[in-house]
Amino acid sequence: MGYESLMLRMEFNHERTSFAEVAQTVSRFGGDIVAVDAVSSGAGSSIRDITVQAGQEGSEALIGAIRAMNGISVIHLSDRTFLAHLGGKIAVQPKMQVKNRDDLSRVYTPGVARVCSAIAEDPKKAYSLTIKRNTVAVITDGTAVLGLGNIGPYAAAPVMEGKAMLFKQLADVDAFPICLDSQDTEEIIRTVLAISPIFGGINLEDISSPRCFEIERRLQEELDIPVFHDDQHGTAIVVVAGLLNALKVVGKRMEDVRIVVNGIGAAGVSICKMLLAAGVRQLTPVDREGALVRGGCYEQPMWQWLSMQPQVGSRGGALSEVIAGADVFIGVSSGKVLVSSDVQSMAADPIVFAMANPEPEISPEEALPYARIFATGRSDYPNQINNVLVFPGVFRGALDCRASGINETMKLAAARAIAGVVGSSELDEQYIVPSIFNERVVADVRAAIIGAAIQTGAARRVPPDFRGLTPEDRSVVPTASGLSG
Repeated sequence: MGYESLMLRMEFNHERTSFAEVAQTVSRFGGDIVAVDAVSSGAGSSIRDITVQAGQEGSEALIGAIRAMNGISVIHLSDRTFLAHLGGKIAVQPKMQVKNRDDLSRVYTPGVARVCSAIAEDPKKAYSLTIKRNTVAVITDGTAVLGLGNIGPYAAAPVMEGKAMLFKQLADVDAFPICLDSQDTEEIIRTVLAISPIFGGINLEDISSPRCFEIERRLQEELDIPVFHDDQHGTAIVVVAGLLNALKVVGKRMEDVRIVVNGIGAAGVSICKMLLAAGVRQLTPVDREGALVRGGCYEQPMWQWLSMQPQVGSRGGALSEVIAGADVFIGVSSGKVLVSSDVQSMAADPIVFAMANPEPEISPEEALPYARIFATGRSDYPNQINNVLVFPGVFRGALDCRASGINETMKLAAARAIAGVVGSSELDEQYIVPSIFNERVVADVRAAIIGAAIQTGAARRVPPDFRGLTPEDRSVVPTASGLSG
């Protein structure tokens, strides 16, 4: 169930009601009072702002019950989430003020012509003389937005704005949302290619599978800047990071465990690829029709690729069959596809990553009596497997070293860096990934990306804090280095 934050400004008649009665009413309808602010107070009445966290399904009934209370007058009602989105969540701000004619001539005509000519002579100067070196396009067609599906480019915009906010706040990357009113693969590719000169990187977001694979592949082939589909690779990186630490907790090794991945769409395929790169030897990919098997024939090209990998098992069957004896379950599918008996059938100390949103593949109440470690994609449970741990640091590092792309070595380095933020003294069943607000995350991922880019030849620039370092030095992540190019 989704939740919303409501703010009610209410006038209390002290002779006819009390705050305790309001609190009881809120609780009766499944809400929680999270903040109370006094606006004014008198002998016979007072006005208070009360912030209530309520389930979306019960919020209207709760508001109606409060309005019906004797001695309560609701002066104003607002949904704080909607208020946060009024007018959009981002804006473009200049780095300098234009205060006189001299300023104007320097930033615009005629002075800007000299800068244009310099870039025309050497296009690489766009990195130093324009916003290109620190700008990422967040591109969607609105076909696979969160758990909402194909809601279109207009409805996708709030998500893309939010992502741009996180880019800026966490990694000082200037990101801009671009919501395309097209679901045609070729038109999307042409459009992104056409707008790419001003951007230092392309973040593809919420584009449905299997089209997302072709769009990303073609853009990677034709552009010389990083192209990163976050739903695929961001998810895979944070899953592997969490799994590295979860395996430490249970005392198992990546090469010894059998892993079931349920949901072989964009995220599931990328997770499978990264698990193989991380050393997994026993992998069971599962979709609606059941387990993919080694040597099988599949129309979807990425499924066919998976079926050719020697680590993929030859045993078919439904999820409830193939999960028996597995060490790890990773779900990027839909809610309620697992039951407690499925978890009970797994190997000792099972690890369950149930990441479907908004409802996980199995609830924590059902899984936790039997799962040693349980993680979801939600913020209201421990062990949130969240892409926000990934994309700010990945792009900060890629931009700083002007990477031509983001390869598998760089992704695996990012996963290890995220896992490494959780120290051995902190690591336990309830804490396998760091908080997104831990300042080490972006810095460590940035450094890991730069080091791996230099190692693999993807870097076209060595940032100042990496100059003079040996490969061994670069493997020791510098955590406090600058966060700008």
